[in-house]
Amino acid sequence: MSSSAPLSAETIKNFMYASTATVSMQMLKRGFRNCAVSGVRPLNPNAARLVGPAFTLRYIPSREDLDKPPSPSDPPNAQRTAIEESPAGCVLVIATESNTRSGTLGDILALRLKARGIAGVLTDGAMRDTPVIGKFDFPVYCAAAAAPPSMANLRPVEVQTPVGIRGVPVYPGDIIVADEDGAIVVPRHLADEVARDSFEQERLEKFVAIRVGQGHPITGTYPPNDETKTLYQAWIKAGEPAGG
Repeated sequence: MSSSAPLSAETIKNFMYASTATVSMQMLKRGFRNCAVSGVRPLNPNAARLVGPAFTLRYIPSREDLDKPPSPSDPPNAQRTAIEESPAGCVLVIATESNTRSGTLGDILALRLKARGIAGVLTDGAMRDTPVIGKFDFPVYCAAAAAPPSMANLRPVEVQTPVGIRGVPVYPGDIIVADEDGAIVVPRHLADEVARDSFEQERLEKFVAIRVGQGHPITGTYPPNDETKTLYQAWIKAGEPAGG
């Protein structure tokens, strides 16, 4: 599977149905232990679900003779390239080496990404204007809030190269799946099968939760034995009723 192949609607739907906890289990079953980005939170908890391929932007620490306040005559830089050229549906992944002294983006640039149809933003750095961005219907994950502009402490250097986000490798085209527990990075070639199996695990666990809530013991229920699996299939055929 090409790293640039678009995600199918079914794969997106399956990932949106499953929690990152479920996706992380499916990744663990495939031997991936270092795929969960922790220590980041959505600025708007009501706009937290996020799925899409990674478009990467890398910052390094700024230097005083090179990084000045922006002006209209400035040549293009990696940040502006990411803002204007990242494709609709992608997740802009911004790597800062966990530098949270400056915001990677502010409300105007985040609004531009939203208007262009970007799925959301994930950074190990900080965001400016968080009270405003936190009201957007647009998933933005970051590690902190910061008032200073990016050039005070950060310099954008390149796009679409492999980056590290809180110790997790992210390659361009990797699939980012995020909710309030954090973000999971799924290699593109595994995305369809991981999404499919995550959907099935999530649905099974919803049924298991109903059974446990009704007083059934964990033994034989979680993980399910043959009897529970038979009941689960009957539940699916019945339309997945909320009461089991």
